[in-house]
Amino acid sequence: MSLYTTESSIIITCNKRLAPYLEQEVKDLGFKIEEAFVTGVRVNGTLNDCIILNLNLYCASQVLYSLEKFQANNPDEVYNHLLKMEWENILPDPGYFSVTSNVQHPTINNGMFANLRVKDAVVDRLREKRGTRPSTGSELTGAVVHLFWKHENAEIFMDTSGDSLARHGYRKIPGRAPMLEALASATILASQWDKKSPFVNPMCGSGTLAIEAALIASNTRPGLFRDNFAFMHIQGYDKEIYYNEMYKLEDQIAEVPGLRILATDLSELAVNNARKNAIAAGVADMIEFGVCDFADTEVPEGAKGVFFVNPEYGDRLGDIDELEETYARIGDFMKQKCKGYFGYVFTGNLDLAKKIGLKAKRRIEFYTSTIDCRLLEYELYEGTRAVKNTAPESI
Repeated sequence: MSLYTTESSIIITCNKRLAPYLEQEVKDLGFKIEEAFVTGVRVNGTLNDCIILNLNLYCASQVLYSLEKFQANNPDEVYNHLLKMEWENILPDPGYFSVTSNVQHPTINNGMFANLRVKDAVVDRLREKRGTRPSTGSELTGAVVHLFWKHENAEIFMDTSGDSLARHGYRKIPGRAPMLEALASATILASQWDKKSPFVNPMCGSGTLAIEAALIASNTRPGLFRDNFAFMHIQGYDKEIYYNEMYKLEDQIAEVPGLRILATDLSELAVNNARKNAIAAGVADMIEFGVCDFADTEVPEGAKGVFFVNPEYGDRLGDIDELEETYARIGDFMKQKCKGYFGYVFTGNLDLAKKIGLKAKRRIEFYTSTIDCRLLEYELYEGTRAVKNTAPESI
């Protein structure tokens, strides 16, 4: 029985607060959501479905295929259960595997110990059945076994992704304090952008927002930038199925005539690096790069586009006094130059955000690393409706 054609529960994980955008992505691929939670969704499907999910999703982190659920009250019970599983029919010979885990149990105060017990069980089973010891390690370059264990409930998965899907793989020069690619995608999906009107991205840094916008608009999927996934290292893997899915991804890339994506930064080095990242992503011809102060960025007239900026927060970069002036200038720029647009400011400093001087229509919650952030949406009306707030805004 091949896992590639056997239906089971699939957990698709994501960073906190990305789940609503991941859920919509998964639905758009034709999957039925069985359960949604803070850090992901659950669907039913086969390992072949996991191939599709790994290749297509912008906001996901891992795609986990469930092998078994069981009860365990201590590490020895985990070991004994996994020792009985037919790993010889799951992992290739010879092969290499890694173990990851998410454990909340009173008998475990170090997750590495849980990983060790899982590894010992799999190794002992394979050594008994094959007479040889498989290779193991911490690098996620082969098969990946994942243990979820909370209270007495345990579940063992094959992590079909390996390295996190949240890093899309094209960004070779990250720059200072870069935005995670999956987070950038989620913020764009959360916006009102129609993928056809202008996308204006000053302070572009390493170019992540502009590049993700170009990828989303052209339907270029993140799976095209990777050539190794953990599902390739499970018995029964058929590379032809993978290649067929890759061909589909290439065929569905679309041109968007007339689309303008503008990315600028005051740093010439940042713009050069952003251009190199865009070349690696295959979207450099979709983005107009420029070196200038953000207030000198062109905003195409006669369009209902999006102005999207991710300024420094002051926690990791920037001086607070200077940033207060910068945020005030961002507000002035949106009022004066972006009429008819939707304006978006992504920030982890809500006190600085008050300096923008406009009332946000929406405040969408996100995290970047451990920083509580907001994507602030401003509807920049043409005419006289974009009036400065005289009272301090509560964000």
